[in-house]
Amino acid sequence: MTRDLHLVRHGEATNDGSRLTAHGRRQTEALAERLRDTGFAAVHHGPLPRATETASIIADVLEVPCRVEAAADDFVPHFVPDHDEFFDRFPESERTRGPALAHEAETRFARPGDGPVLVVTHAFLISWLVRDALDAPPESWLTLNHDNAALTVIRYTTGQSPRLVRFNDSGHLTRL
Repeated sequence: MTRDLHLVRHGEATNDGSRLTAHGRRQTEALAERLRDTGFAAVHHGPLPRATETASIIADVLEVPCRVEAAADDFVPHFVPDHDEFFDRFPESERTRGPALAHEAETRFARPGDGPVLVVTHAFLISWLVRDALDAPPESWLTLNHDNAALTVIRYTTGQSPRLVRFNDSGHLTRL
């Protein structure tokens, strides 16, 4: 069994994160066109407005349903000692639930399965899942970044190590 996990960071959002900007909507439309013939059964997405709006635009183009997933939310997946200045800006609730949600995302999405899966999420989770696929140390998620509406694909095949097929690919955004 093989699963290609397509990870997408939401389109560019307003400063308060309450919705996509006009540019973010154009980014998302370009991405949706790129994904049109991939064969997704649904668009899984985090509950925050910027991810929900991105997923909705993509789902409309692909003519598939949206599914809200707590494991695709915006959270800190792993805390690194000696980075207190960075981590102090996150609320205690996120510190508590982040590692558990990261584990849930790994269990839910990062495994062999039938067909491609699309998850619209946030930069931290994409970095965490890439780190996991590469079997890199837990703290290495902090060294990865992901552009808005860019595409990362990780292939999971039974009996094989995960393979990073594409990382932070924004080729579909070159004409915007």
